[in-house]
Amino acid sequence: MRPNRPVTAILCAAALAMTAACGPGDGEAGGDAKPTVAASLPPGGDGIKIPDQLKDKLKQHGIDLEKWRGGEWKNWNKDDWLREAGDYINPVIEGLWDPDRMREAAKTPQPPAVDPDAGKDQGVTDPAPAAVPAKLAATPYHSAIPASGKVFFDGPEGSMVCSATVVKDPAHPGKSNMVWTAGHCVHAGKAGGWYRNIAFVPSYNNAGKSAAQLKGAPRQEVAPYGVWWSDWAQTSDQWIATGGPTGGAGAPYDFAVLHVVPEKSTGKSLEETVGAALPVEFNAPAVPKVSGMTATGYPASAPFDGQKAYQCTDKPGRLTLKANDPVMYRIGCTMTGGSSGGGWIAAGSDGKPALVSNTSIGPAKAGWLAGPRLGPEAKGIFDAVSRKFK
Repeated sequence: MRPNRPVTAILCAAALAMTAACGPGDGEAGGDAKPTVAASLPPGGDGIKIPDQLKDKLKQHGIDLEKWRGGEWKNWNKDDWLREAGDYINPVIEGLWDPDRMREAAKTPQPPAVDPDAGKDQGVTDPAPAAVPAKLAATPYHSAIPASGKVFFDGPEGSMVCSATVVKDPAHPGKSNMVWTAGHCVHAGKAGGWYRNIAFVPSYNNAGKSAAQLKGAPRQEVAPYGVWWSDWAQTSDQWIATGGPTGGAGAPYDFAVLHVVPEKSTGKSLEETVGAALPVEFNAPAVPKVSGMTATGYPASAPFDGQKAYQCTDKPGRLTLKANDPVMYRIGCTMTGGSSGGGWIAAGSDGKPALVSNTSIGPAKAGWLAGPRLGPEAKGIFDAVSRKFK
């Protein structure tokens, strides 16, 4: 992100005018490392595993999961929009994310707008980097960027999109079902709640075809490794409490971890299915010691359309939005909304490639991106999700 101007979370696929790069409404996500409670609804199964306290909460809000699957999820009455960490539910609705609905999803969560010069006089902030033109990722994506993919979800404004990365799960070596993305790609922050129908599609549009070529394309071309629903999501308490569309609030804590299940079970984990997963580095070298970072994502705001994966590689600088906030990484990059949540890869403490951050915010006029430096809060969330499914 550049210092001083409205910066927005790049969670979904909306314009990066200092907004997040996600889906309908780019928002930032942040929060503490407290575990969230999610309901798990196995694909095609009748049994719904929901904590008793959440069952009571759902009753209070008049939520019937069968009616939810039938379309009740489209009700975005603010009083019924579940927002607390323990309120997360995301039952599988088989067939909802068909090829056409995925292709047409282009909105991004409302990004946290920030002045492009934000951080100039707060904490440690390096000069804004020169814009680095985003380059098309090599195809097939499964060979070049096998751990990368696209996140689809619904919000009050419609169907939205973000980017994400398959990460290793220490509790299940070689069999991870964990995905890393941005907080604003799963939760609207201070003024909203959990987004709905959150699903991850690894190697979306594997061959890198155009939107026109994808029209009417079979599911195998659009989602060659299936649709994976998030039966559990956790973001930081900071993002839930303070994340919003202005001032970059919550951006330093704009990260989230998903646990996913396949829409149609094959008996294999996500990692086994795609053949890849990246370790997460919570103790990455200081900025001066990092030679370069590569951000990957599916930018959806103009001039992009969200159908193809792009990458930017640059030596990172530092961005501090507020004096007491953690320092964020910043790189030159022209990716726009929709790239939010996409992984930033660099050499970890062991010298091997690792996920060290994710796209969070950028200026209205795309030129740079900023992502959180992953510390104790991020590790707490990661560990909690891993333990939950141990």
